[in-house]
Amino acid sequence: MSSLKDKLAPLHAHIGTLGPLIALLAACLFFTSQTDRFLSGGNLSLILQQVMVVGVIAIGQTLIILTAGIDLSCGMVMALGGVVMTKFATDLGVPPALAILCGIAVTTLFGLLNGLLVTRIKLPPFIVTLGTLNIAFAITQLYSNSQTITGLPPLMTGLGNTFTIAGTEVAWGTLLMLALFGLTWFVLRETAAGRHVYAVGNNAEATRLVGIPTQKVLLGVYVMAGVFYGLASWLSVARTGVGDPNAGQTENLDAITAVVLGGTSLFGGRGVVLGTLVGALIVGVFRNGLTLMGVSSIYQVLVTGILVILAVATDQLSRKGSR
Repeated sequence: MSSLKDKLAPLHAHIGTLGPLIALLAACLFFTSQTDRFLSGGNLSLILQQVMVVGVIAIGQTLIILTAGIDLSCGMVMALGGVVMTKFATDLGVPPALAILCGIAVTTLFGLLNGLLVTRIKLPPFIVTLGTLNIAFAITQLYSNSQTITGLPPLMTGLGNTFTIAGTEVAWGTLLMLALFGLTWFVLRETAAGRHVYAVGNNAEATRLVGIPTQKVLLGVYVMAGVFYGLASWLSVARTGVGDPNAGQTENLDAITAVVLGGTSLFGGRGVVLGTLVGALIVGVFRNGLTLMGVSSIYQVLVTGILVILAVATDQLSRKGSR
């Protein structure tokens, strides 16, 4: 029986890895058959631009979910980072590069706060990040006076600029997103620190007993997630050209959706960060394709909800099958 389980385990792993990619290809084929505009280079580039902010947030969310946690504050923390960097640059006259770093520092501090509350006080991640979501939202509104920040220096919006490849305009921010996914994939796959993240998610107590400092690993994960939220702030500012205090209100759920659709288990310890990129693209493709077909946005939300439930159900069935 154990040998049968050993044979089935790789099969489930392959399904978890290839399933999201197959779903993405199927969605692309469907929308290609429904509208001629979908498969154009300009439209595919637009999809990448539309998912780059959520995609980078979802990298941090993936790290946390791999440790069997969750972060509901990510979207609001991202919005706070964007407001801080734009206000520092426009109101205080801080050099743009330093202002960007200040925004990333603020989101990193929120990651540190989340991590300390989870590791030191042993509060559930769901409750901790629900609280910091509201704190970040309140600070964002108070600091910005609920006003959009405009007149930004070119360095802050540079990632929203495009260059041409084979006649298609591609945003520099898209390249940054892909580079961050590639770097995170390498670290998780090829380094001891990455393997420790998976180990903590699989069994934190067993990991502690073999000498791995699980609390430090968890704290590091939340801090790194905060860094990714700060980079997402920069991308958001670059894409919109303003500091928007009302940004980030749905990005937390969008990021979790991308992670789940990408095959990362909500129970921790299993998943591939490149799958999260595929998950973000699945959501982007569905929203873009349905828009091109003239389908109401409310049905886009409905489809996204159904996809999330299917993805979680598949993960649950996969876990039961591998036992």
